[in-house]
Amino acid sequence: MPNYFYTAKTIDSQTKTGTAFADDIRQLAKKLKEEELILVKAVSDEKSKKRNWLTSLSFGGKVSSAEKIIMTRNLHIMSATGLSTIKAFDILASQTKNKKFKAALLDVKEKINKGQSLSEALALYPDIFSELFLSMVKVGEEAGTLDQVFQDLSFQLEKEHELKSKVQGAMIYPSIILLTMLGVGVVVVSVVIPHLNTFFSSINVELPIYTRIVLGTGNFASRNWPILLTVPFFLAFCFMAAIKTKPGKWLVDTILLKLPYFSMLIKENDCAILIRSLSSLMSSGVPMVRSLEVTSKLMGNHYFKRAIEEAGEKLKKGESLSSALRINQKIFPFGMIEMMEVGEETGKTSDILKKLAEFYEEEVINATEKLSTAIEPILIVGLGIAVGIFAFSIIEPMYSVLGSIGA
Repeated sequence: MPNYFYTAKTIDSQTKTGTAFADDIRQLAKKLKEEELILVKAVSDEKSKKRNWLTSLSFGGKVSSAEKIIMTRNLHIMSATGLSTIKAFDILASQTKNKKFKAALLDVKEKINKGQSLSEALALYPDIFSELFLSMVKVGEEAGTLDQVFQDLSFQLEKEHELKSKVQGAMIYPSIILLTMLGVGVVVVSVVIPHLNTFFSSINVELPIYTRIVLGTGNFASRNWPILLTVPFFLAFCFMAAIKTKPGKWLVDTILLKLPYFSMLIKENDCAILIRSLSSLMSSGVPMVRSLEVTSKLMGNHYFKRAIEEAGEKLKKGESLSSALRINQKIFPFGMIEMMEVGEETGKTSDILKKLAEFYEEEVINATEKLSTAIEPILIVGLGIAVGIFAFSIIEPMYSVLGSIGA
């Protein structure tokens, strides 16, 4: 069932936009009619994806988070100075070097020029502008606070980028060590072992079992290297395909939430995303229920996604956010729900969420750096053990042969 982004009119001729699932346009129109809305225009997500897939083929490249941050920051400045949206997007398109991004910005400018709202025009590019981005822009349009919304969005994108960059940066050194180990292994298997095998075969001596294992492993790898290179890529492809299915995604998320240390890291990372997104949406004036709907689509973990969706349903029945989330408190870090409850009691939920987001972002960065620090010596020790085993397996029989020759 496709998801439609629609534009509709109320009885008093006000324009409303939103998203809804329907089998076709006719069913969507019927649904909206029940809500006293008249359908004006609808675009399915399938058409949007097809369009953007063709755009990516034509113009290539992915729009980086840094480019989005610069665009949003500039939009904030331009909106605050009173520059028209059409002129702003014209300037932004001339500034970017990314062909795909330039084409999208120019198309958005043309759509606005033809009478569409900014949120409607941006919604045609879901691979560039997230639903959080669209929801905040839509509220900003309705409330006349687009300059403030763009400021909040730039801050949101900067924090997301900062968190992602620091986590990736912490894992660079362990990755280099791992690649070095693989490189050494390839050289040993392809160059060293074949020569050693020729040498030991020529002297015709009885080799220790561990030396025969090392040489046999090397010979097998050198004879079957095409298979050994293909199998990891095949397994990686199968794994990526499996986690895109609901059972596969559920299994991976279940395992990750049960792994020691990684469990807390994943919980804090997802909580940082959840709370930061909720804080940005709520401070922009997006209703709580709608904020939860948008945030649930940003969550990668199945359990967090389900918990937020269930909380949204409970909020519709009149429950508070902390109470709605409490039923799934096992997946949230200790103290998070209690802090939300304090925010609700004091009427400072948005401020509490911002502080919580900053806290969990710092926790994720610190935990990742500690993990990186712990992995480095383990990899180095592993590399040393592997080299030691190889050296002992080769040098020991050589000394035995030389000793027998000397005798």
